[in-house]
Amino acid sequence: MAGACRIVAETLEAIKGFVRPGLSTGEIEFFAEKMILAKGGTLAFKGYRGYPAGICTSVNNQVVHGIPSAAALKDGDIVSIDLGVYREGFYGDAAITLPVGTISGAAARLLKVTEEALALGIGQAMPGNRVSDISDAVQRHVEANGFSVVRTFVGHGIGRSLHEDPQVPNYGSPGRGPRLREGMTFAIEPMVNAGGHEVLILNDGWTAVTADGSLSAHFEHTVAVTERGVRILTNSDSISKIRG
Repeated sequence: MAGACRIVAETLEAIKGFVRPGLSTGEIEFFAEKMILAKGGTLAFKGYRGYPAGICTSVNNQVVHGIPSAAALKDGDIVSIDLGVYREGFYGDAAITLPVGTISGAAARLLKVTEEALALGIGQAMPGNRVSDISDAVQRHVEANGFSVVRTFVGHGIGRSLHEDPQVPNYGSPGRGPRLREGMTFAIEPMVNAGGHEVLILNDGWTAVTADGSLSAHFEHTVAVTERGVRILTNSDSISKIRG
């Protein structure tokens, strides 16, 4: 899995330096696809359950599954980039939310808290813990900062399939669900709204937006549970980074 996840991490890292005002989300998709294919990967999302694009690009109040288009990003927007890679029988999956130009302080705080929630959730992916320990850590941090956790969409197991059991919600009481053990791999992915947690699906059948029009942020890593702690497979700084 590390090979697929390395391509995910390197592609997202490159996208960080590519996103700017005036760029279309379709151009981001083309950039990502070219890089993934050059590195020997396949776009995991393309055609998955009928999804029409290679990556997901969700802007401002779009929560997840936004479809790339010719629409240009504007200064002050935020855009979530979610992408998956298939390579040599295994999948990797991760997401980041990026500022476009100069964003508001409120938007920057949303991004910061969501990324912090992901880190706290990952910190609970330790042998002997339970799945809902991850969920509880995410929810506590998000709600303590005045935001809400999306409940319609959840994290998931990942490996030889893009989505595997168990589901990994971003809310719930601790001490519940399957016990974590060495060798398990998960995609942990807080989706956080500045307003309420409710979402709507647009007429394209894919794009989820906040019901109240508030901003939404999304961060995700694929991680592995090891005897020494949690290994963040899609970490661009160090694929072998261990927390524990």
